[in-house]
Amino acid sequence: MQTITFPLEGEHIALNDLLKVAGICDSGGAGKALVAAGEVSVDGAVESRKTAKIRAGQVVSVPGVKIRVVAA
Repeated sequence: MQTITFPLEGEHIALNDLLKVAGICDSGGAGKALVAAGEVSVDGAVESRKTAKIRAGQVVSVPGVKIRVVAA
């Protein structure tokens, strides 16, 4: 499984935006589709809110990729 470390600037980032800027998908809309399909987990639990606020210290997972969010 590939692990990406994402330095978060600010307090939080929307889940669909994180998937886009981390390079998991090409657009925020594609990120929303991944979330809607139940393919995205946050801290081990499936996340269904497309714009869930992701903060430093959380881990977002999609099949084959884990994104660790850290404070910048």
